[in-house]
Amino acid sequence: MHRRRGYRMKREKIGFVGTGVMGKSMARHLMDAGYTLNVFTRTKEKAVELLDQGANWKDSIAALAKDSDIIITIVGYPSDVESIYFGEHGLLENAKPGSYVIDMTTSSPLLAQDIHKQAKEKGIHALDAPVSGGDVGAQKAALTIMAGGDTESFQAIQPVFEIMGQNIVLQGEAGAGQHTKMCNQIAIASGMLGVTEAILYAEKAGLDPETVLKSIEFGAAGSWSLSNLGPRMIRGDFAPGFYVKHFIKDMKIAIESAEQMELPVPGLKLAKELYDKLNEAEGGNDGTQALLKYYRIMMA
Repeated sequence: MHRRRGYRMKREKIGFVGTGVMGKSMARHLMDAGYTLNVFTRTKEKAVELLDQGANWKDSIAALAKDSDIIITIVGYPSDVESIYFGEHGLLENAKPGSYVIDMTTSSPLLAQDIHKQAKEKGIHALDAPVSGGDVGAQKAALTIMAGGDTESFQAIQPVFEIMGQNIVLQGEAGAGQHTKMCNQIAIASGMLGVTEAILYAEKAGLDPETVLKSIEFGAAGSWSLSNLGPRMIRGDFAPGFYVKHFIKDMKIAIESAEQMELPVPGLKLAKELYDKLNEAEGGNDGTQALLKYYRIMMA
């Protein structure tokens, strides 16, 4: 089993639910840091690499909860989060008093507040801590982590966060992490339209898009999406660092939250409309940079 130099076994056991594009790398970093890792995911095949490296398979959420001191979840949709946390066989009914549950899924702020409230009643510490950085950030342990919850719980878990990320901020009480992630997704949504249209404009003008990127990515137009997803667009690489279908889910949550606050978000709604059309064209399992494909459909 590969371990980092200076490795020593940590006392706490970490339960990890969700070993997808990002979760697998995040879980591996925790193992490399010396934590005993318990794993559960709906599709066991997705956890095979981690199991081969020494992770312990648990047959259910309840079994994982009972044998873990810290439980991290990163799954697809708010409905998945609800099924994992609530009910007779869920985390909150089976986790040990004094343990920590950390939802790193991008999910509903109201759901995060509900989890925190019910966890507190059972003596369980809860944090919502969605992440940004995609597959690359997860692989490099360079994720941005936006946390919501009480200060004491955040400080207790911060060493765990530091194994997976670099920019780690407690934004406020329960739900604040999810609200911050909505700000992140709103900024990305409109930005992706700009990145896509800039690349297509460069092509139409007879320019080399890669050369154009060398000029504009370090100026006022610079962004993570432009530098990291722009080159993938140009290469025709639409493999998911973050799925279109999950981005649509995030935008839906952001629109619903904005409407609750009576905040107009026309740019976000336009981006969701275009991504919805990409999804209808069977692009839901592509990465978000595949928006270029829908623009090409419109231009055809």
